[in-house]
Amino acid sequence: MSDMILAVENLHVHYGSIHAVKGISLQVKRGQIVTLIGANGAGKSTTLRAIMNLVRKSSGRVIFDGNDISKLPTHEIVLAGIGLVPEGRRIFPNLTVYENLMMAAYSRTDKEQIVEELQYVFNLFPRLKERVKQLGGTLSGGEQQMLALARGLMSRPKLLMLDEPSLGLAPLLVKEVFEVIQKIREEGVTVLLIEQNALGALKIADYGYVLETGRIVLEDEASKLLVNEGVKKSYLGIA
Repeated sequence: MSDMILAVENLHVHYGSIHAVKGISLQVKRGQIVTLIGANGAGKSTTLRAIMNLVRKSSGRVIFDGNDISKLPTHEIVLAGIGLVPEGRRIFPNLTVYENLMMAAYSRTDKEQIVEELQYVFNLFPRLKERVKQLGGTLSGGEQQMLALARGLMSRPKLLMLDEPSLGLAPLLVKEVFEVIQKIREEGVTVLLIEQNALGALKIADYGYVLETGRIVLEDEASKLLVNEGVKKSYLGIA
């Protein structure tokens, strides 16, 4: 088994006349946390959406677990083992915590496995177990983010892609989210993480890519990016 779980090769994405992603190539090794950092509009979210075939690629390939998934429909990509937790949580406010979680397993018939997965996410997120009958819309912002993460894990993905999981959360909750991401990795799930909070992301990541206007301008081990003068000045707020 290759240690490379994901490879994106020369990815281009256009929105009409706008060239949003300009030849991005990146790799994610099995068992790692890899982060993409960059300003708004750098092409980070579009890259994740293109991997999932939620937006059309102009060109480029996506290899996952040794297979070319470039042209697979999104639901088959999920079945292959990639989960996406989109920016903004996107939970169902009028459904209970339990119903939100079961929406991630709506197409499955393996009831015993689903029960196991519920137990798995409740072990990771005990607060959700306490609120299992509560409507999603009545949860706090932090709890809604935990629910979004738990829902992303319900299909037991090999690779979980997270788009801005700490956005809009209070500092204490941000710390908790990053701790949960590390726990997810300890459970054997590889993580591809997009974060405006570059400092927090690089502290927990193994490897990082810096995006500017649709291109990768720098890549290195996360520990080295943390001390890179250009990264410190531009993304970490450290002069």
